[in-house]
Amino acid sequence: MVRFGLTLPNRGVITGVTTVDEMVRLAQKADAAPVWDSVWVGDSIFAKPRLDAIVLLGALAAKTERVKLGPACMASMPLRHPLLMAYQWASLDFLSGGRTIMVACQGQAGPAGGNFYEEFAAFDIAPETRMRRMEEAIEILRLTSSQENASYEGEYFRFENVTVLPRPVQQPIPIWVTANPPMDKPKMRERALRRVARLGDGWMTTLNTPETFGENLETIRAYAREEGRELGPDFEACLYYNINVNEDREAALADSKRFLDAYYTTDYDRATLEQWVAHGSPEECIEQLRRFIDRGATTITLRLTGADQERQFQRVTEEVLPALI
Repeated sequence: MVRFGLTLPNRGVITGVTTVDEMVRLAQKADAAPVWDSVWVGDSIFAKPRLDAIVLLGALAAKTERVKLGPACMASMPLRHPLLMAYQWASLDFLSGGRTIMVACQGQAGPAGGNFYEEFAAFDIAPETRMRRMEEAIEILRLTSSQENASYEGEYFRFENVTVLPRPVQQPIPIWVTANPPMDKPKMRERALRRVARLGDGWMTTLNTPETFGENLETIRAYAREEGRELGPDFEACLYYNINVNEDREAALADSKRFLDAYYTTDYDRATLEQWVAHGSPEECIEQLRRFIDRGATTITLRLTGADQERQFQRVTEEVLPALI
């Protein structure tokens, strides 16, 4: 059965889209509505500033009881020291009663990446090292959450006999890995999908068509078999998506463009928006989501790309998701 997650726009406290009170209120409403399985927040430090992901997730953990909690995705992972992050994440998992999902990410350059290179320069970290730093962080989080007196020797990080306290409820914590590889760059695509197959308890991706989503998922499963892993029903295939419910489909797309352009300080073209946003009437949104479910999506996270967050939440919760669960 497919699960749905609510992605809160925590950059919105800077762009004016939302407030802390509204995000907490929506998280609590999602917690009370069985159609929602999880709540997510974005992550960036200086590239695309926002309310810190771990701080906000801690607040949400204290205000909710049921929904899983995670970053969509942890783009600053190569910039954060993994031992400190392991300590913070173990505390979050403990605080939430074992409701966390870590989503590993290495950040991105390009128009939607904000001040990407300036952010890495501020931390005195070379951007070309971010892939291996992320991989080591995954290994360290998994190691320290599953073992006490842990030791590690990597290219960038090493330590001996470290025990993270308090112990997380989940041992080890679940870690999904992001991959959004371009289909026309086969070597890059292979590296990204093999990383998911080797290291991931799940896969989070965005800016896919239903066809590329399904093709990439099958490739991940094939690579996992080559690694000696059989990805069973517990392996999560998560689509990071957006939604705007409005019987006027053009108005829904225009509203989403204003939201996303301001959020990422870029200028999205129509083709990207149509691929990235479920938009239109409830029936049209249901059909767009169903196409991804039919290609293997087990979780779909939805960011409400409209100025009226409360109204969009109500319509998605009452008019869209019940038809898909």
